[in-house]
Amino acid sequence: MEKLYSIQEVSRLLGIPKDTLRYYDRIGIVSPSREKNRYRRYSKDDLIDLMNIQIMQDADFSLDELRGKFGFHRMKNIDPAYCEEVAAFLDAKKEETRKKIAHLEKVSLLLDAAAKTLRNLNEESDRRLAEFVREIYKDIGRKGLEITTEGCGEHQD
Repeated sequence: MEKLYSIQEVSRLLGIPKDTLRYYDRIGIVSPSREKNRYRRYSKDDLIDLMNIQIMQDADFSLDELRGKFGFHRMKNIDPAYCEEVAAFLDAKKEETRKKIAHLEKVSLLLDAAAKTLRNLNEESDRRLAEFVREIYKDIGRKGLEITTEGCGEHQD
């Protein structure tokens, strides 16, 4: 017989508050079996679903996006169209995640450049930093402003 876990055990094992587990059950994201006394009993499959949900939430998936996406491993007759729909959804989220990663890598470079500029502040380093900021600004789909140095004054030591 498969081991079943109480809500207390699942909460302790996965670090998910019991109220969150109850909420997931209420909205149908993970629906554990119930004993005669109505206590929730979680299977190993439920634990895997909960781990997937935690990972996907860390990747900015919403609960609405996750609802019903991980229960397919329990289906006896899986509709190939449903599998394709879930796969397409995951592909789109992966592409969105890759774009976020690329942007965050540029922001990390910007932070490095800003710190370096501040440690050796001069007109040239300030100009390079401003160029880098404009480049990142354009990369995120915003129209770049034409900023001139006219009237800005010089840095004071």
